Amino acid sequence: MPSLSWCCGPFRHSIAAMATKPSAAPSPSGAGDEARRIRVVVCGGGVIGACTAYFLATKGAGRVSVTVVEKSAIACAASGKAGGFLALDWCDGTPLEDLARASFRLHRYLSDLLDGSQTYGYRSLTTLSLPVVAASGAGRSGSSALPAWIDGAAAARPRTIGTPETTAQVHPQLFTRTLLSAAVANHGVKVIIGDVHSVEIATKKGYAADVGLRDGTVQPADAVVLALGPWTSRLPLVSSIFNISGLKAHSIVLRPPESAAITAHALFLSYQPAPGAKAMDPEVFPRPTGNLPVIFLKSPIPETLMMESFEIGEVYICGLSKEATPPDDPEEIAGESDSIAMLHKIAGAVSSHLKTGAAELVAEQACFLPCTDDGQPVIGEIPGAKNCYVAAGHSCWGILNGPATGAALAELILDGRSTTVSLEPFSPARFLRRRGFS
Repeated sequence: MPSLSWCCGPFRHSIAAMATKPSAAPSPSGAGDEARRIRVVVCGGGVIGACTAYFLATKGAGRVSVTVVEKSAIACAASGKAGGFLALDWCDGTPLEDLARASFRLHRYLSDLLDGSQTYGYRSLTTLSLPVVAASGAGRSGSSALPAWIDGAAAARPRTIGTPETTAQVHPQLFTRTLLSAAVANHGVKVIIGDVHSVEIATKKGYAADVGLRDGTVQPADAVVLALGPWTSRLPLVSSIFNISGLKAHSIVLRPPESAAITAHALFLSYQPAPGAKAMDPEVFPRPTGNLPVIFLKSPIPETLMMESFEIGEVYICGLSKEATPPDDPEEIAGESDSIAMLHKIAGAVSSHLKTGAAELVAEQACFLPCTDDGQPVIGEIPGAKNCYVAAGHSCWGILNGPATGAALAELILDGRSTTVSLEPFSPARFLRRRGFS
């Protein structure tokens, strides 16, 4: 497998008493169908929050009322600026294996259900590992193994590392927005634009009770899901147990003059700026051509469905990541000029279609990938905070693993256990066990 580049109210329980067994969310009392529904507030409108809201609403039809709270706009951070690459078996042999395989299959299921090839650019891919040595003079050497559009003189002989059966892609922003829009339109999910400030734990009842927003309003809840990406551990409820940091990754999006000439080949590069120089690991993901009519939720109007046409036929190039602290507002994230310039250089070395001046510039951007100290996502009930759940820290595999994360967490919340995939490897309680608490 190639290397991949790329606040809370007072919580005063003793740390030793935090490890608790997960249980299904409580059933609220009161008259009427709406009053009997479990109120779940999902904090975060990225791919993890959208998938969780979708599967909660579909699996818990008639049993649950779901509200998504997003600070800025749906898929405005990493979920809108990622590559959208999907792999069936690249996580085999790691704790992510079952999650990734289940999620890859769910992506195909969702594409069939939501017409993903037309609404968010789902398609299968051939994936190549490609050495590129700038200024080496080695040349393409007429390799028939390379698609014609990969015509850079520095491109060497490729190696196939993924087939259409094992690798695929989505446009991540369109996927996230399409899924959440379907949840709103068909399953009654509500969306609120607001900045999550606190999660109040109702100690007498023993479960999460209120989500406080920075404007002073409160969203009452029977269960809460924290899916705030690299911002998740800014809540003391989370940071008292584990940390989620940010890895800043850069990307550019280009639209070549002849989009139809760009075939469905994802490229994982080993790029050397000069012979003998340290190699970099950028990635290149062409996206399908055509216009996608997408219904999505638009900030700042809650639950407003908007229709826009997205012309894709783009090529996404990413890489050059480094540890950094994300700003409070995701809209303030900007790429660094030297990293962006290097990505343009790499694009031109791969293909004349992607050279500066030939391709239209669509975006120069950066995002923060949420990472945990042990490299595995955190999915499950927070110890000591009954019916308060977390789903974050997916790093570069967030788009891939979003569906299975959402489906499994929905089962855990509604039924007290997950059947889609075991969440035990990702339990937040693992961090307490390592510190000697059981």
